[in-house]
Amino acid sequence: MTQASDTVADARRIPLPRPGVGQERARLAEMLRVDHAGEFAAVHIYRAQRAVLEGRKGKDAIAADLTEMEGHEAVHLARFEALLNQNRVRPTAMIPLWKLAATALGAGTALISEKAAHACTEAVESVIEKHYADQIEEVRERDPELAAELTKFREEELAHHDHAIEHGSREAPAYRLLSSVIKVGCKAAIKISERI
Repeated sequence: MTQASDTVADARRIPLPRPGVGQERARLAEMLRVDHAGEFAAVHIYRAQRAVLEGRKGKDAIAADLTEMEGHEAVHLARFEALLNQNRVRPTAMIPLWKLAATALGAGTALISEKAAHACTEAVESVIEKHYADQIEEVRERDPELAAELTKFREEELAHHDHAIEHGSREAPAYRLLSSVIKVGCKAAIKISERI
């Protein structure tokens, strides 16, 4: 047997990667990583808004709302932390930057006005609920349990979104610009967090 034929024989013994092998696992890792990052950021946005508004005259109602919404996001975050650990998926390397950005966004919008804080909520939640809807559709057949959890989380995000509109989000200063910038930032953070 020649050296060339030995190499061909060896190559036949080594299984080649098949298209799609590991694809589901890689996609699940992307989903969990980005969902964890999103909930992490949401907790820090609400926390920063609450820090600015809590204790200020006439801001008791919004401070209570922010505390409640932060609590919902903290439950979501804890669940994604558990899923990351269970599936041995690392969180995004961007967590320190997302914490800084979320805190600045939360504090900044709360300092502008109460309605700007609501506009932030509306913009963020509109992106997140769409993101969850897409994921639910994607995993419904292969992981109904995860789809059910995402559905519950999406319903809570929609409630936050609707609450923000009811409380004047669209009356915020420079509403359209503020909303557009926040949405673009959220979409970029989703793409980055999936990969890094």
